[in-house]
Amino acid sequence: MDFNYTLKYRTFDQLLEDVSIDLNTFALENMIEPQTLIKLVRKINYDLGLRINRIGEKILDVNHNIAKLPDNFDVLNFAFICGEFEESVGYDIGGTNIQEVPYNDWPNQTTTCGCPPDKSCCFEGKQGICITHNPDQPYGDSSQKPRVFLNCKGEAYELIQVVGTHNTRTYKNLIPLKFHSSQRIECDCPNLYYNVPNSAEIIDNHIRANFSTGKIYLNYQTTLEDDDGNLLVPDHALLNEYYEYAVKERLLENLYMNGEDVSQKLGYVQQKLRGARNQALSLVNTPNFKELEKLWWSNRKAMYSKYYDMFKSYSPNNAYYRYIGHNRVM
Repeated sequence: MDFNYTLKYRTFDQLLEDVSIDLNTFALENMIEPQTLIKLVRKINYDLGLRINRIGEKILDVNHNIAKLPDNFDVLNFAFICGEFEESVGYDIGGTNIQEVPYNDWPNQTTTCGCPPDKSCCFEGKQGICITHNPDQPYGDSSQKPRVFLNCKGEAYELIQVVGTHNTRTYKNLIPLKFHSSQRIECDCPNLYYNVPNSAEIIDNHIRANFSTGKIYLNYQTTLEDDDGNLLVPDHALLNEYYEYAVKERLLENLYMNGEDVSQKLGYVQQKLRGARNQALSLVNTPNFKELEKLWWSNRKAMYSKYYDMFKSYSPNNAYYRYIGHNRVM
């Protein structure tokens, strides 16, 4: 599940521009080489872990047991086989999406509606189906794709795919799919633990399934690149300093190795870098509310099993004891 849908990103070039402003003397003398810094920024992205990655969603076509993974695929979160669908005509919204929470947790806003004053729930200011949630743009910017639609229909899940310009496919039958273990699958992925006949495995940049044709929905962690292949970094007040001081340290280190007298500046930046890294790691490793809620429920169940389950058969509310007591009264 995407817990970081509000996290914003900037490109490597924007990061380098901010660093160049701080080191304007070296930038004016063309002493900054961007190519020497890309591998460093990739290392920092890896250091901060998958929590900073974006969530990608895609429906893959399986032909002759093979489906190609998206170019920006990094790690699998979960997957389903897409069953039957209903096709309808709507506005051009683009993309493939699935909601990740029970529908009854959200307000029922699926009927045809007029636009509210902020026009946040309708398509381009037109009449249409209201949008209540979008993991990339919360509360709805219809120009941003892909989109997530929450149709409040009990506990069901609904997958929506836009085909062409206006046609929308709504998948209501999502079939479990077992995946064999791989380094490119998240360790908590439920597909690793299913006991079902349909199975698949990730080989290189493809999925090999045990069925010849079909459609597979993927929810996955993306590589930190935009649609044009530009390297991305998180744009967050508590993470930016880590990136900027790490880049400055590498630049000053390269200058020092080339004979420039920057040892004093290098020592200062290294000191600031240690504090910035600790702050960044503390932020990304702090559980958010949803994770704390899950931990609380797990602990509650564990304590109940430890201290209360043993007395369950002696409970006065047990149906058996209610029956015995009734007979005794009689």
